[in-house]
This record gives sequence, structure tokens and C-alpha cells, in this order.
Amino acid sequence: MEPRFEQFIRERQYLTNVTPTTIEWYRRCLKWLPSECPTQADLRATVLRMRDKGLKDTGVNTVLRCVNAYLHWSSGSERKCGAGCTHPRIQQLREPHLVLPTFTDVQVKRLIAWKPKGEYQRRLHLVILLLLDTGCRISEALSLRVSDANFEDLLVTLDGKGRKQRVVPFSFELRKALFRYLGEFRKPDALLFASRTETSWSRRNVLRDVKLLCKRLGFTPPGRTLHAFRHTFAVNYLRRGGSVFHLQKVLGHSTLEMTRRYANLMTEDLQAVHERVSLLSK
Repeated sequence: MEPRFEQFIRERQYLTNVTPTTIEWYRRCLKWLPSECPTQADLRATVLRMRDKGLKDTGVNTVLRCVNAYLHWSSGSERKCGAGCTHPRIQQLREPHLVLPTFTDVQVKRLIAWKPKGEYQRRLHLVILLLLDTGCRISEALSLRVSDANFEDLLVTLDGKGRKQRVVPFSFELRKALFRYLGEFRKPDALLFASRTETSWSRRNVLRDVKLLCKRLGFTPPGRTLHAFRHTFAVNYLRRGGSVFHLQKVLGHSTLEMTRRYANLMTEDLQAVHERVSLLSK
């Protein structure tokens, strides 16, 4: 990698204390640039190359966020990047606003009612219950340790993006499932969802097992299957009277706008509200 790229990454690592995951993201994104001092024409060509390689709008924009951050850093400016900056910069692509995939009520009931057998099925069932009950990210669930769960106050401590911890509540029903599982299979200082070798359970294997379970229960899982649990939690949180401001805290979003993207209500919700507020309804 180019020396200037490495310097950018080192400063982000040691001066702003970004996570190892973010460091790896920087490395992947900066590989798209043809040189450490790209021109505006180089940036346009980079976007075209990404599109030719099959990257979707969201994938391209992910790379562009990193590239623009590097270009601003490279300019030597101490202020926040904005209208006064003269360094090369590439505008992000317009992304379509799609309805986020969720599990239906029937599918959720089938997942909850499933009767697992043995440690590995119990582990799979428990991670599904945790995702549905707390709305946490799969990465947050897989990094949980047994000691992160407070059984007395029904709270769990999650390690979120950007080294930001948050404490979120969980239900009595989840506490019962956790207590039964931990009593049989887990040590107090262990990972909650450990592999056979007591290392972290991989996201890929969780995705495979969830998809297989959905098919076994008689339905096709929604797109972005593991993140769909988070979407499902957000939608149902609002359906049942939860505040969007509280939801923001539970999901760990830094801005309310991010939360609103997860909280798209289904068409039937809009229809039900419209029937109550329509001037033509009796």
C-alpha cells in the first residue's frame, strides 16, 4: 500500500482510536484508488470501475465515504470537510429508498415456538430470541460474554460500532431462556455464543443455520436475513407504541435519521391509521 495511505491509517488508528474493523475497511476501500494523489478524473474513473465490477449503490457509497475522508485528510485541513474545501471530492450516488426486509408475524411466532434439541440447536434458538428481543446487531450478539447479562435488572451491555457501549433492556421471557441455557452449557466468564472450540461463533455459520431453520419451519427467510431481525424489532417496537427517540437509543444510532430508515411501517399499518383519520370514514 502507498506510504501516504499507511500514514492516514496510522493516524486514524493512534490519534482517533478507530477499531480494527474500521482499519480493515480503510485498507479495502483505499485499494480502489489508482494513486495516493488522485485527480477529479481519477475519482470519476474509480466510480465507473466499481460499477463495472458489479458494486451496488450502497457498496460504492461505502468506498466513497472512506475516499473522501482520506482526500480531506490529505489536504491538511483541520476543519470539517465542507463547502470551503478545494481538494478533489466525489459525490455519493443516490441510493433507492427500499422497504427494509422483515420477518412476518407468522414467521416470528414459528421461530419463537420452535423446540430445539441439544446444545447447538439451543444456541441457535437463543441467538434468534436475543436478536428479536433487543434489536442488537449480529456482531454485537456474537461478541457478548455471559457476564454482560444483568439478570437482576434485565439489562445487557452491548459493544456497538465505534467502541460505543450501550445498555439495553430485555424481557422476562428472554431471561428464562438465557438462565436455562447458561445453567447447562456456559461458564460465567465465557462467550455467550461460543463455537465448539470456545472461540467466537462466525456470522457466516449463524446465517447458514438460520436459513436452514427457516426452510425447515416452512418459509423462505427475508433478504439480509440476520439484519432483518433488527428491522423486525424496530418496526414492531413502533407498532406497539414505542417512541422513535427511545428506539434510537436501543438501536445505538447516533442520529434520529438513521433510526427512521429502520422504522419503516408496513403498508397495513398505514392503511389502519388512514382508516381512523380519513374524513370520509364514519
